Amino acid sequence: MNENMFTRERYKLIEDYLKKESRATVDELAKMLYVSPATIRRDLTEMEKMGQIKRTHGGAIYNDNGDELNIFVRIENNAKEKDETAKIALKHLPSFNTVFVDNSSTCLALLSKMDLNHKTVVTNGFQLAVMLEKKKGVKVLFLGGQILYSSFSTAGSFATSMMNDFHFDLFLSSCAGLEKDGSYEQTLETMELKKLASSRSDKKFLLIDKTKFGHAYLYRTNSLSDYDFIITNAEEDVIKEYASQENVHFVNR
Repeated sequence: MNENMFTRERYKLIEDYLKKESRATVDELAKMLYVSPATIRRDLTEMEKMGQIKRTHGGAIYNDNGDELNIFVRIENNAKEKDETAKIALKHLPSFNTVFVDNSSTCLALLSKMDLNHKTVVTNGFQLAVMLEKKKGVKVLFLGGQILYSSFSTAGSFATSMMNDFHFDLFLSSCAGLEKDGSYEQTLETMELKKLASSRSDKKFLLIDKTKFGHAYLYRTNSLSDYDFIITNAEEDVIKEYASQENVHFVNR
């Protein structure tokens, strides 16, 4: 590995190392990747802007229980798993006319595959709204409110106030992490918006790829039984640990 290594490759290796070790110094990362400390400092600066890590004096720590990751980072992270999950969900969606869709990269993958002609989609995700502009016959309503730049989404009191005036046939969402007692988010604003949106929906679908199991964050959105279906690409042995509760329904094929 050297200075010519692709920048994205370095970002991924740095992120993986920080996930494992929680923190690292610039010199430590430079030695590990065989690049100069100046290169590592530039990488850490850019990664902090994207929400992947947080800078410290002389190094960095992993961004855990903090701000949501930048949407473009989330699209790239575990893209194969998210695509698999989206394809599974596509086979199980009920008929609907109106749907709330969160700003998750997993839901972005799903809606890119859906026929949304004559459907109404309400979302707080900028990236999703832009993508839907290219879809034929879909009506898109975008929630206003506080802009969360790291996740390219909106939230806050104005967004929740708007949400109170909606009712949805379907709720489609992912989450930051999943534990046996429910789904979790990294920010209060995101949790509040998703909790309200799900309560305003007839059918609730949670989409999670297998990498999100076993991760709890500060804010719990819903219990697992609050969802009609939890769609995932996780294996049966993983699902069994979470599906033992009454009225918890997982789908993985």
